[in-house]
Amino acid sequence: MLVPPDMLAAQSKMVYQLNKYYTEKVQARKLQTSKTIQEVCRVVQDVLKEVEVQEPRFISSLTDYNGRFDGLEVISPVEFEVVIYLNQMGVLNFVDDGTLPGCAVLKLSDGRKRSMSLWVEFITASGYLSARKMRSRFQTLVAQACDKCSYRDSVKMIADTTEVKLRIRERYIVQITPAFKCAGLWPRSAAHWPLPQIPWPHPNHVVEVKTEGFDLLSKECIALQGKQSAMEGDAWVLSFLEAENRLLQGGCRKRCLSILKTLRDRHLDLPGNPVAGYHMKTLLLYECEKHPRESEWDEACIADRINGIFLQLISCLQCKRCPHYFLPNLDLFKGKSPSALENASKQVWRLTREMLTNSRCFEKL
Repeated sequence: MLVPPDMLAAQSKMVYQLNKYYTEKVQARKLQTSKTIQEVCRVVQDVLKEVEVQEPRFISSLTDYNGRFDGLEVISPVEFEVVIYLNQMGVLNFVDDGTLPGCAVLKLSDGRKRSMSLWVEFITASGYLSARKMRSRFQTLVAQACDKCSYRDSVKMIADTTEVKLRIRERYIVQITPAFKCAGLWPRSAAHWPLPQIPWPHPNHVVEVKTEGFDLLSKECIALQGKQSAMEGDAWVLSFLEAENRLLQGGCRKRCLSILKTLRDRHLDLPGNPVAGYHMKTLLLYECEKHPRESEWDEACIADRINGIFLQLISCLQCKRCPHYFLPNLDLFKGKSPSALENASKQVWRLTREMLTNSRCFEKL
């Protein structure tokens, strides 16, 4: 197919613009974030070292691999989540029967094995390992560790939540979440994935992702808020962080995500936090299904992919629903105020119109 020369010129101009934006804005954000991560993780490691002295079952898994920390997720430039992986699920079975969207429970496989569990005092009368009870114990330990650690003057516990959250140097917020790694398992609630009629990802890639498994996190589940369910306190939140990262390997997918997050931080950091980096990542995964060929993730296509994701985002904001990639019954906008979503939809539309109509827009963005 012959492409008119002016179209080629416009495309190469856009590639140049995006590369410049990536070098000047995205790389600067990455550099600043990695400095912040180093600072934040020094404090968190110190706190967790104190926790481990008091309670050896909570062993810190926050390890530095050349500046990359396993189990750390950047929520925004000032907000982070650190997952600490606990040992030995052992005698507990994983149950996700779909009654708790986005969550699952851990139940004793046999009541007689209760005393064999490392976490015996957090197991309820019905045989469930209570995520809330365990988190409550962990919260007490972290509060004590904050008072003892060498950074005690610059770290404080955030009080009005059942989550374990620290405020560091009055600037950064870090949530520390106890979790179990479920490698080699795949939850029933995500069994529909991948969709049979879509050629992405490649079957070998799917096997890798499913072998990677998922995590079970002890944190408040948005989907259960307001439901006075007895299970609510016992439930563990499903997380697919590693699986998602593995899917985004290859082509310019990760580069695309970095640009999306930078645009979000600079233009969509709005009241009520309607649009988070995780929404961008989710819509990027859906875009990968819509454009399954590797050639569609070439450098020359990034602008088209970004525009596609922003149009998807507008549609989600207007419908006030953003389905989780692996758990489509779970709405990632749950708990967001309708007016915040409405406001975000207008802002995203302004940004998208600018990108679609102005070939030099990235000079100003």
